[in-house]
Formats: sequence, C-alpha cells, structure tokens
Amino acid sequence: MLEKLLKALGVYGLYRKWLENNVKSRPLPQHIGVILDGNRRWARNKGVTLEESYRIGARKVEELLEWCVKLGIKTLTVYVFSTENFKRRVDEVQAVMRVAEETLKRVANDERLHKHGIRVKAIGRTWLLPPSVQELLKELEAKTSSYSNHYLNIAIAYGGRAEIIDAIKQVVGLVAKGEISPDDISEEVFEKFLYTSHLPNPHPDLIIRTSGEERLSGFLLWQSAYSELCFLDVYWPDFRYIDLLRAVRTYQKRQRRFGV
Repeated sequence: MLEKLLKALGVYGLYRKWLENNVKSRPLPQHIGVILDGNRRWARNKGVTLEESYRIGARKVEELLEWCVKLGIKTLTVYVFSTENFKRRVDEVQAVMRVAEETLKRVANDERLHKHGIRVKAIGRTWLLPPSVQELLKELEAKTSSYSNHYLNIAIAYGGRAEIIDAIKQVVGLVAKGEISPDDISEEVFEKFLYTSHLPNPHPDLIIRTSGEERLSGFLLWQSAYSELCFLDVYWPDFRYIDLLRAVRTYQKRQRRFGV
C-alpha cells in the first residue's frame, strides 16, 4: 500500500535512495545467506514454464550479488538446490540443471567477477550433479580462487545435515589414522571440515528466506546458530533491491548480543 502511494506521488525512487543511505549509515551484515524460494508458485501465478521461472531466478541472483557488492557486503551464500530436491519430478530436476549449466557458462565470462574480486565456490555434495555442471563449477572456482574481496557461495546439492555428516566422517578418519586425538576436537577444529571453511566469516549475520515460508530447511544448520532470520512474503523472482534494503534494516534494528 505504501509503495503504491509513493509511486503514485512520484517519490518512490527518492524513498529507495533514502532507505539505501539510511542502511549504509549503520553497521552492515558482512555475510548474508538467502534461501531462494517460491519459483514454482511464481511460475504458476505468472503462467510461465517452471524452467523460465528458474532462468529469471538465476538472473535475480546476479542482481543480488551486484547489490551486495554495492552495499559493501563481503559474503553472499545462496541456497539454490538441496539434496532433498533430487526427489522432485525428473523433469523439474532436469530444468534446474539446464538453467544451472546455462547460467554458469554465462557467469564464467562475466568480467564483474574479476573487477570486484569475487571468489565463487560451490558448497554441497557436488558429485551428485551432472558431470557438465560439475565441470563448469570447477572452472568457475579455478578462475576466481585467488580473489578475496567478496565471496559468492552457491549451495547446490546441499543439505545442512549432510554437511555435518561429511565433516564428521573426515574427523573420524583423522582420529582413526592417529593424526588427531578425540581431545583435539573443538568447535574451531570441526569448522575446518565444513563446506564453508574457506570463508573469513562462515557464520551468516543475516539469513533471508523468500516466499513467506518460515523455516531454514536445512540451510547452514551449524553456521546459523546465531544468525538473524528474516522471512519475506515475496517469491524469489520478484525479489527487489528494496526488499534487500528492508531486510538489512530489520537486521540493524535488532539487538545483537552474542550467544543470545
């Protein structure tokens, strides 16, 4: 209602700029996680194919990354495809993989990654993905491996429980070999075996989920212990810069006390 009024008065752009300046004047989250939800419902509402909704959603991720760079947010982790999503209809999974392949080919040649020094990394059980998608992810990771200005993590074939189990297997393997003792295991040691071990700050300050659903669905279970959560009633393809600004402002208004 407010936005319609502002647009009718011709001051919506001014409001967005005011909000941006307001957000920039306060401490910003340095790691944001986003659960990209609502593509299928958006497709039904718009009368478009599911594959087209995924394609539009993929473009939206590129926009989101630009917005984060613009605001000075260092790390962005996006939840693209879970291990549970493999249980969906074959044609749906294939549509996601086609769009993933198409997007990775395009992004691999995007000069913005090099301009802004963005390191891209896939996190998850990537060996479950089609070989072509695996190769494209490896290529993108290799091209950006030396960068550290910003981080884009693509959670694909990802599950929070799976991540913890995979880390436990590695720790148990080291104990079995006698390389570490059980007494050596601490939270700090354990985190070195998580998918996010390459990050300077693996713990998201803020997690956003679109579509109105209010759950994490296994996203960064270990890392999100103290994250602020923001659930937005907007489908992912419709996500806008102003939605990001409002989510960040919500984060800024909350009392941040470690361990609470």
